[in-house]
Amino acid sequence: MRPILSPFHRAMRAGKAAAGSLIVALALSPPTYAADTRAKETPLSMVNALHTAFGDHHARAVHTKGVVVEGRFTPAPEAKSLVDSPVFNGAPLPLVARFSLFAGVPDLPDNADAASPAGFAFKIIAADGDDFDVEANQHNNFIVATFDEFAVFLRALAASGPDAAHPTAVEQFLASHPKAAQFLASRTYPDSYAQATYFGINALKFTNAKGQASFVRYRFVPRAGERYLTPEARKAKSGDYLQTEIVERLKQGPVVFDWYAQVAAAGDKIDDPSVAWPDSRRMVKLGEITLNRLPDDPEAAQKTLLFLPGQAHPGVEAADPMLVMRNTAYPISLGQRQ
Repeated sequence: MRPILSPFHRAMRAGKAAAGSLIVALALSPPTYAADTRAKETPLSMVNALHTAFGDHHARAVHTKGVVVEGRFTPAPEAKSLVDSPVFNGAPLPLVARFSLFAGVPDLPDNADAASPAGFAFKIIAADGDDFDVEANQHNNFIVATFDEFAVFLRALAASGPDAAHPTAVEQFLASHPKAAQFLASRTYPDSYAQATYFGINALKFTNAKGQASFVRYRFVPRAGERYLTPEARKAKSGDYLQTEIVERLKQGPVVFDWYAQVAAAGDKIDDPSVAWPDSRRMVKLGEITLNRLPDDPEAAQKTLLFLPGQAHPGVEAADPMLVMRNTAYPISLGQRQ
């Protein structure tokens, strides 16, 4: 596979190096970010910012390289204690899912620095036509608090090529955003898509049959256990190791994740995905995701599959403003695919 030489990749290398030194210097006084609901970015400007960082191509603007699989969702009885929704109250339902690399580069090697955090998204095909979409990342928070900040980061990446003067735009961004520096330095790289825990970074509001509301974030725990690579082991892998491994694994048997809702407590930030909630928070099982096959036409599935994770459903609504932006930006990206 040819080397990736986009401004994004060069800037990510610079950003990773900067992150290591910045963490030590800045961790003593990390700022607290609060989501600004008066967003300056629009859905179109966000898609354009992604293309500015990752290159202009006619594919997904982010999480571009991936593999589509199919299976079913089986709700857990305890889900009813949190949410009153047909998806969680009935029989098992079919679903289509997609594992992906982070960056918006179609031919990104699976072992590249920019491959993390990997993504896991799925669409539950609901009996009443109200399909239920979920997106999660293989990291327990997001790089910034808002999409406005994310757009600034993306444009800084694009401006931080090899000829840029130091401190580059991305180095300056990381210097003023220590949580982003920590995010880059703490990324992990799974040995398999099936052996990583995935986190829904954006909060939702669940309401049960008694009218009781809770704020939750999703978590997907692999039945196969977690396994992450050392930097040396990752670099020794092939550029398609994640893509090929999951296909071969499915031939041997199903891949299963347990789906949990992490329930917020008083003081937890609902509208700031850059802050992870403590692991001591209550976890309620929502069900099981079982993946067991590839679609009949994987190429068509890649081109047409659209996830709308901010879509409201009975008993479920977006609590983090970032979900609203995702819901309106993703259809724009879909329209640009070829």
